[in-house]
Amino acid sequence: MTPRKRSILVAGHPTSVSLEEPFWAALRDIAAARGQSLSELVTDVDRTRDGNLSSALRVFALSHYRGRAAT
Repeated sequence: MTPRKRSILVAGHPTSVSLEEPFWAALRDIAAARGQSLSELVTDVDRTRDGNLSSALRVFALSHYRGRAAT
């Protein structure tokens, strides 16, 4: 699956992030469930990340759904 690059505001600053479409969909769903915009969710992940933002977002989405599967 090919990553798709999108522009998004992170802490009010435009940046480009490349993710595969299933990760974009997962992040949109997580943001909606939290009552956040996608930009707000990405900003939250950005504040606590180590390393590259795309990888941090993939790990965040995986952790979210693994946590749900465990309950």
